[in-house]
Amino acid sequence: MFKKINMKEIKSLLLTIVLVLSFRSTCFEPFRVPTGSMVPTISIGDFILTNKFSFGLKLPFSDMFSDPIYLTEFKSPERFDVIVFKYPLDKNINYVKRVIGLPGDEVELINKQVYVNGKILSVVSTNSPMTKEFLDNFRGEKLNFYNIKSVDHEYTIQLTDKETRKDTIPKFIVPQGHYFVMGDNRDFSADSRYWGFVPKENIKGKALFVWMSFTTPFSEEGLALHLNRIGKMIL
Repeated sequence: MFKKINMKEIKSLLLTIVLVLSFRSTCFEPFRVPTGSMVPTISIGDFILTNKFSFGLKLPFSDMFSDPIYLTEFKSPERFDVIVFKYPLDKNINYVKRVIGLPGDEVELINKQVYVNGKILSVVSTNSPMTKEFLDNFRGEKLNFYNIKSVDHEYTIQLTDKETRKDTIPKFIVPQGHYFVMGDNRDFSADSRYWGFVPKENIKGKALFVWMSFTTPFSEEGLALHLNRIGKMIL
């Protein structure tokens, strides 16, 4: 009798674990952001929730060791969506960046200004949306913040006055099935300008909102909980 009850409990526990992992694999998954490449949209220490079926329903666990198998038609991310994806140079690492160029787009950078299909992404100077604690992570840098608006998105990017080797990039075409992504913290982001395009097979989902935010005792800021970040939507 005791063994039968135990076996039932074990089976129930295993079923629960499989269901939870399946839900996490196909629906929603949390990620922690350890770097400042998406400041000010996503801050260092933010925990974000990602919608993994935004671009199509995947077969559970199908993307663990190979390309994902979609049970529905793949729906392409839209321009300016913030996506989580497997880093193309090491698929064991997850990155989060903003989609700038879609398959077939012509993209060009001139003195930090981005042009897509011949049109500049207009930027408007704005005040810093960052708190002093987060600005301390970029102590000594002259930070400039700019708003970018589209029909469905309004977000802020950060640019410095210093020159980088990727301020200007000649025109190129984004290959089919690939995406050109950039961090909102433009001069502190390792993105498509440096390592290339994101294949659609690497995309894990669309970032939704911040569900928790804190820095660790080992960070420059030290241990700190940021209640004002919790619930922030990622646009």
